[in-house]
Amino acid sequence: MTAAPNAPQTYIVGHRNPDADAVCSAIAYAALKKAQGHTGYVPARCGNTNARIDTILKRFNQPAPTYITDVTPRVRDVMIEDVVSVNVNGTCAQALELVDRYDVRVLPVITDERYVRGQLSIFDLGGFFVPKISAPREMRKVITSLDHIATTLNARVLNDVRMEDSEELFIRIGAMDVRSFWKVSKDENIPADRSLVIVGDRWDIQQRSIQNGVRAIIITGNLPVEDEVVTQAREAGVAIIVSPHDTATTSWSIRTASSIAPLVQSKFSSLSPDTRLSDLRKKMAASNAQAFMVLNDDGRLAGILTKTDMLRPVKRRLILVDHNEMTQAVPGADQVEIEEIIDHHRLGSLNTARPIFFINEPIGSTCSIIADLYRRANLEPSPEIAGIMMSGIISDTLHLHSPTSTQKDAELLEWLSQVAGVNSQQLADEIFASGSVILSSKPEDVIRSDYKIYEEDGVRFSVSQVEELGFGNFWDHHRPLADALEALCREEKLVFSCLLVTDINTQNSLLLVKGDPDFIARINHPHVEKDEIFDMPGIVSRKKQLIPYLGSILKEMQADGAMPTARGETEAPFEPATN
Repeated sequence: MTAAPNAPQTYIVGHRNPDADAVCSAIAYAALKKAQGHTGYVPARCGNTNARIDTILKRFNQPAPTYITDVTPRVRDVMIEDVVSVNVNGTCAQALELVDRYDVRVLPVITDERYVRGQLSIFDLGGFFVPKISAPREMRKVITSLDHIATTLNARVLNDVRMEDSEELFIRIGAMDVRSFWKVSKDENIPADRSLVIVGDRWDIQQRSIQNGVRAIIITGNLPVEDEVVTQAREAGVAIIVSPHDTATTSWSIRTASSIAPLVQSKFSSLSPDTRLSDLRKKMAASNAQAFMVLNDDGRLAGILTKTDMLRPVKRRLILVDHNEMTQAVPGADQVEIEEIIDHHRLGSLNTARPIFFINEPIGSTCSIIADLYRRANLEPSPEIAGIMMSGIISDTLHLHSPTSTQKDAELLEWLSQVAGVNSQQLADEIFASGSVILSSKPEDVIRSDYKIYEEDGVRFSVSQVEELGFGNFWDHHRPLADALEALCREEKLVFSCLLVTDINTQNSLLLVKGDPDFIARINHPHVEKDEIFDMPGIVSRKKQLIPYLGSILKEMQADGAMPTARGETEAPFEPATN
């Protein structure tokens, strides 16, 4: 219960439903951190990869980043993992030693297999050792084994008799005349075979104890014991233990050798390591429990959590790459510390608790920014990481044909090409020919493979984008794609949802839209067929071309007092809009 929780770990993660640039920039930036001598930085993703990303990773021999679905702080993030616990067969002495050494108030009581049988607090132990003047017999009682007594006293055993048996025994101190000693013992109705006689070198008490058949004689002060006494004890089956302590210390220590079993509180509060801290705070505030046992699914002890631990800062942190809006971030990002942001998109409404390192550059790819950071640091990436950054730039700029591309993207792509020893045109051909997302995925997965949710003037909408070699695959599957797009719109309660299908060869796109019919009716691009599909010649950038255009339509509707609203899952299907 003294060790700190997990060591600090920082996930470098792109947006939900990541594209190649988000995945490649996470890998490349983690490699840069490592090259700079930093530790604890882990490339991550908060969505599945696709055929194109898999092709890139395989081409440059890189594993897929760690998959994370939620970074909301949970019990496992602040609980104490290295728990100070006591075995269910332990003694009060062992428990008291742990309490003293580690300064803890509660001890989980566990089996050898780490199953929790209850808990033991300092108050439970304290109550056990409070003198009970009204019940003197109870003050003498100890439930333990002679083995535990010898261990607690660090004593020598001269005659061992059933040392491992756990018994109810009573302490007797041979400090008075032998005649008075046994009279008091009889008056208290303490059987001889359950008596522990603590005595110094008084031969008469030792002899009478053996004659009466006591359970054990405990000689104090490490005093010598005559051979005759040891022999007689063996014949009578009486154990002899030699304590190094004086009589007072020995008698008190024997009490601590008592088994903890009668003191264990079998009722205890428990939690799962996956419990959200936000869900737990109210429960803990209303609870009188001193600590919560954290149990794995199989019931074994995983950690312990106190109210004080709830104040501990969560060690998990994030670096956001290729996005800076909470609507696109991994769930729970708003509840953990964001350390840095590396992005090339518009600014969102993200707030941080303190100033952070933030690069937001009008450039074609996040991988271009990270490649530039390598050059600024006078570091050269490995050929594999250089190839990864090339892939991110090629994918996000359509090999420098996107209007988002800049001269700097071109220069960095050329530099990376030299480092990787890879021709960028050949790599682009390999990436874009790696398979059709439409053919290799279910319609709902196509829609969610690279989609982002935006908010303009209170209107929430989504835009998905896929790149294809020609539009043939799209036309073969446009109806189920339209159904999946409409389902997304309803599930996320969006005003409208779009799918931008870009032909890499011609640098033209088709736009499929589902949602508010008034909004769709204002799209002034050529309408194709009966579905809400529009021809978008020259439109290839979601960020630089499509989003500003959609925003202009919303501003027009706002000016007309006709702002659209989201429709829920239970409402009637959207009717197609016509121009």
